[in-house]
Amino acid sequence: MDLTCQNIHYAVGQKEILRGISLRVEGNQFHTILGPNGSGKTSLLKTIYRQIKPDSGDIYLNGRPLEQVSIKKAAQKIAVVTQFNHLQFDCTVQEIVMLGRTPHLSLFQKESEKDYALVRHALSQVDMLDKGDRTYLSLSGGEKQRVLPSLLLLDEPTNHLDIKYQLDMLRIVKDLNINVLAVLHDIQLACRYSDYLYLMKGGEIAYQGAPKEAITHDSLQAVYGIQSKVIWTKDRQAMIQYL
Repeated sequence: MDLTCQNIHYAVGQKEILRGISLRVEGNQFHTILGPNGSGKTSLLKTIYRQIKPDSGDIYLNGRPLEQVSIKKAAQKIAVVTQFNHLQFDCTVQEIVMLGRTPHLSLFQKESEKDYALVRHALSQVDMLDKGDRTYLSLSGGEKQRVLPSLLLLDEPTNHLDIKYQLDMLRIVKDLNINVLAVLHDIQLACRYSDYLYLMKGGEIAYQGAPKEAITHDSLQAVYGIQSKVIWTKDRQAMIQYL
């Protein structure tokens, strides 16, 4: 599903959070938003999955205005992982993943063997198949992060993961061959897995482009206020030296 945001504005009181954000995610590519805390990254994602409503601007899914797409239809195509995945009730890992099948069922339809097979496959991909009967609240922070469904919108998905599972999760998402819009803090990880980067500062997109175009000494100085030297390896990985 292609995503287009055009001139998105959002404010809380007199404080402008988003100031004319425009972006497009298409072609089954992995797009990542980078930027310092408070730059508006999470707020932008929230406008897309309708947790907050922008003051102005337009969001389109496959060319249709977001407000014309029902919540159920959107949920069949868009999955979200946020930084904080707290539940007020407990259930098993398998039940959590099965929630991802809910938008695909009719009102009184029960899950089929196909649904359970899809759940088992998803759990096996993130090395959680043996924990399917565990309760969600009994898991560690990193394990909780790996339980969540296949993703399109990711807000710090690697927040509680050690480096192995950070690499595993981003590789799995990359290999899904779908449109992805992620918020990440780790610049080098973003360069490793992303096809396109947006660098935000003060509610605006300050720089954008392929990783090698967007991540430079000048952009890191302007967005993060840091002096650095960026070295690119032969396999297009960024090695950032902070000066």
